Amino acid sequence: MANEKKTAARLGQFARAEAEGAAKIASRNRVADTVRRRKSLETSLKELEEREKERSRHALRPNLRRRLEQAGLAMDERRFVVLSTGAGSVAFVLTFLLSESLLVSLGAALAGGIGLPRLVVDILRKRRQRKFIDEFPNALDLIVRGVKSGLPLNDTLRMIATETTEPVRSEFRKVVEAIQLGIPVSEGVERLYQSMPLSETNFFAIVISVQSQAGGNLSEALSNLSRVLRDRKKMRAKIQAMSMEAKSSASIIGCLPIVVGGLIYLMTPQYISLLFTSSTGHLILGGGALWMSIGILVMRQMINFDF
Repeated sequence: MANEKKTAARLGQFARAEAEGAAKIASRNRVADTVRRRKSLETSLKELEEREKERSRHALRPNLRRRLEQAGLAMDERRFVVLSTGAGSVAFVLTFLLSESLLVSLGAALAGGIGLPRLVVDILRKRRQRKFIDEFPNALDLIVRGVKSGLPLNDTLRMIATETTEPVRSEFRKVVEAIQLGIPVSEGVERLYQSMPLSETNFFAIVISVQSQAGGNLSEALSNLSRVLRDRKKMRAKIQAMSMEAKSSASIIGCLPIVVGGLIYLMTPQYISLLFTSSTGHLILGGGALWMSIGILVMRQMINFDF
């Protein structure tokens, strides 16, 4: 009996030692798995950071062709140059007929041929980007619902490219076309940031890239991103509402000298005509315009918020 008890005790010790050894091995494997996963995630984040710097250099300084695409204009660079040249020529002829001054006409030609067309493109580009930002959270919600229902990511992107409104539909159509040509989903989504250089599309590209390399719950990540974008939109609207009073005051202050000068000219033109007929008056007008421009720029920087 004593030998049997000793044998059972030894067997129990061996079993416990074996179980403890297996538990230690499993624990080491879990730790090694966690470390390997963390290193993979750190490597992916470093690659994303380097890639983002390279992307930002190209996205934030787009060439003329890219700016025309971002503005939604169906024209190439050659046609834009031809139209700009025509606008500059018309401005030169009209200004020369009215003022008969070659210097003023050249200035008007430069403004009409170089400044005005690019200003119009920038205005259309920003307007299109605002429309994209307004609709983008709805597109993310559509991706989240599709992924939760079991659809692949590619199918949800096709749904956005066919069912959403412009300009989200056309931008995602470019992504879907790139993926159909064999480009990986992460690289195709990065092209969305290149064609629409916004922080919102940058966040979306980073989420897709990290998920494709390190794994994770894509629907939860995109749901959080959609909530963040909606909160950013609310904060942007709140900031605009709070700054409207300052913008109105700045507009009144900026227009006041011009309005007062125009009224004085209408009431007593001989009193203010010296500013336009004498060299001293020209210097005063130039100095006043310079200081007014500086004041307007300072007020603009004070009431414009970066968010």
